[in-house]
Amino acid sequence: MTAIPFPEAYFREAQSWDADRLAQFRRNTRTAWAVAAAGWICAVSCAASLVILMPLKRVEPFVIRVDNSTGIVDVAPVLAGHATPEEAVTRYFLTHYITVCERFNYSTAESDYEECGAFHSAQRNQAWYAYWSATNPASPLNVHKDGSSVRAQVKSVSFFTRASGLADLAQVRYVKAVRQPGGPDEKTSDWVSTIQYVYAEPSKDPKTRRWNPLGFKIVDFHSEPEVLIDLPASTSGVAGAPRGPGQ
Repeated sequence: MTAIPFPEAYFREAQSWDADRLAQFRRNTRTAWAVAAAGWICAVSCAASLVILMPLKRVEPFVIRVDNSTGIVDVAPVLAGHATPEEAVTRYFLTHYITVCERFNYSTAESDYEECGAFHSAQRNQAWYAYWSATNPASPLNVHKDGSSVRAQVKSVSFFTRASGLADLAQVRYVKAVRQPGGPDEKTSDWVSTIQYVYAEPSKDPKTRRWNPLGFKIVDFHSEPEVLIDLPASTSGVAGAPRGPGQ
């Protein structure tokens, strides 16, 4: 009986083929994992880029309004909802000051005069006293002695910063409505005032602190109509004097 020779060469080739297949499988696996990792990195990078670019792609609508009587065009302010507490308080004081100090009603004139004085600096208070003096023809007491009244309504408040970085200026737009005694209708006019303000030490007078507990002071005040209007001679004011409710 003849012995069959062992096919060692065949088995060596088979073993080599199997090793090559295993090596190829491992290479394919590594390649697949690398491609998957690259894909995930690309996806995460794209998502992060979109998140970063979202504020740049935000659309902020705005409303342009036109006053029916004057034709003045301005952009309606939008409440952003993130105003600082100091700005919100200052806006309140400016609105309150214009509402009280630019109005006139004989029944509340004395109280309004005192309340406005609580917001004035010493220099501003002297001008305020001279303006309300009965000897001044432009005094509201003389202009409205016929029984007419004035109502002030604020439309907008804007803040400005000087070139030096000091933020102490504001511009207030408001409407004055004058009602003649016994008349059902009001005559309205649009006004804009430029106000310089500062926060000082609150007054120690309890009555003053009741009106102005934070020491908000009006340093300078200038008001003028947004469009030219014909004012009576008695309400045209004196050059350099502060304008008040009748002007």
